[in-house]
Amino acid sequence: MLSVAMDKVREAAERSKEASYRLQSIGSGTRDEALAAIAERLKKQRKEIAAANRQDMARSEKAGLASPLLTRLKYDEQKIDDSIRSIEALIDQEDPIGKILDRVELDKGLILEKVASPIGVIAVIFESRPDALVQISTLCIKSGNAVILKGGSEAELTNRILAMTINEAIVSVDKSFKDAVQLLSTREEVKKLLALNDLVDLVIPRGSNELVRSIQEDTRIPVLGHAAGICHTYVDSDADVNMAVEVCHDAKCQYPAVCNAMETLLVHKDIAAEFLPRMAQKYRKADVELRGDDRTLKHIKAKKASPKDWSTEYNDLILSIKIVDSLDDAIVHINKYGSHHTDAIITRSEADAGKFMRRVDSASVLWNCSTRFADGYRYGLGAEVGISTNKTHARGPVGLEGLVIYKYRLKGKGHVVADYTGKNAKRFTHRRLR
Repeated sequence: MLSVAMDKVREAAERSKEASYRLQSIGSGTRDEALAAIAERLKKQRKEIAAANRQDMARSEKAGLASPLLTRLKYDEQKIDDSIRSIEALIDQEDPIGKILDRVELDKGLILEKVASPIGVIAVIFESRPDALVQISTLCIKSGNAVILKGGSEAELTNRILAMTINEAIVSVDKSFKDAVQLLSTREEVKKLLALNDLVDLVIPRGSNELVRSIQEDTRIPVLGHAAGICHTYVDSDADVNMAVEVCHDAKCQYPAVCNAMETLLVHKDIAAEFLPRMAQKYRKADVELRGDDRTLKHIKAKKASPKDWSTEYNDLILSIKIVDSLDDAIVHINKYGSHHTDAIITRSEADAGKFMRRVDSASVLWNCSTRFADGYRYGLGAEVGISTNKTHARGPVGLEGLVIYKYRLKGKGHVVADYTGKNAKRFTHRRLR
């Protein structure tokens, strides 16, 4: 059973915990073989998966699901191909488990190793995006973690067939993968799961601000996530205008429904008269609704921005624009109103770019490129389970390195602490070996 009833949630979590212990002993070759089996089954079942998704799309559209969420919900054959390519890239990634991160000789024959190891059981709650189910499951398999998933009800049929496909694939490779990927079906089950801090090691929410905040408030389990994706691009006084127009168009329009799309455009006063009319013309062709401060409205036609606009994640073809007096003002604005997710500067000045990248307190800071690059696959991480704005454990796009922790292994030859205490105590060498 992939879907578990509410009174079975604890039992499901216990099975996940048992699976997480088994996964730690499965070699990297077998884990990669399981990933290859998933990719192959996705190819074979693409038509059935796409058909299930069309049913979810039709039902959700009829129910009035918001346009940005409908965009995320779509999982057609092209997106299935994207998932397959992502899995193939993940297979090529270095095995994250067992890597020796540090090695220290405490004394002759007494060696301490810091070794990368799986986190254990990870619960992931996500909205709308069926492709997230594939990304998360495969990343967890590669990193040796068991995962419990809960997708949005709008993607119920798609998530169900994807979970079934993944489970059939991995168990066909090795029965030890049984229960490594489980799927919950109701909010009530999630609520019960969030109380199981003795079994679940990490919760990763992917979705709206409301979803992330509610999970953070409802559990004692560590939560890895971001509350919003309020991303900025700042066009500096020394920017190449042609470059700025193209980059800012991509940052807003390439895929506006995602968390790394630009929501606020900041423009230096000295370049506004040249840049904004050209930028506005390109945005109008893309049907972007512009909202500007009073100074912006002197250069282009736009709606007047309200104070709320500076702290709003639109996930749509809407953009707020503000003219600033200096680089410092842009940095202050971003640190005040941004969500510490992804922010970019367009400039020819290496000094200005360096200052921006040092002082903007975000998980990703970019120079002369689109905020849309802030993505696990594009960063070469294979894929991502989400983008974290936390400052502990993992930050930014969270790929394999964010799904492992470490353990210490101490190897001795009959060493005892008593020899290192008292008047004639031996001295530690604490010699780093790597």
